Amino acid sequence: MVKAKKVGLWVLTVLLAVAFLGAGGSKLAGVAPHPESFVRWGFPLWFMYVTGATEVVAALLLLVPRTATLGAGLYVGTMVGAVLTHLKAGEASHVGAPIVFLVLAVVVGLARRHEVLPPFNRLFARGGLGEQVRA
Repeated sequence: MVKAKKVGLWVLTVLLAVAFLGAGGSKLAGVAPHPESFVRWGFPLWFMYVTGATEVVAALLLLVPRTATLGAGLYVGTMVGAVLTHLKAGEASHVGAPIVFLVLAVVVGLARRHEVLPPFNRLFARGGLGEQVRA
């Protein structure tokens, strides 16, 4: 990978991690308006803490190259949930940011897929699963 691409990927990764650490940390701390929002969306309050913990774990996984793709996958799943929640609640004007973060997480996940932990790297190898895994 060219040095400029590596630097750009790290900048993007750190920005995503910082954003998710902030969002997850504020949910774990119960900072307003999160509790009110989760209740308004019809979720139990404990789900806010699960979401916050997931966001923090995803952010930390993003910062380790060998787990960055796994973190990006958590991030993507969380953002899909955010988009669907906003749409279901009639808050279509709020889906812009989650969609942008979703796309950026996909970019990071795909760019770092070759660095995945060994048990998972066969899934991302050229040609998909190896013959030994299919058997």
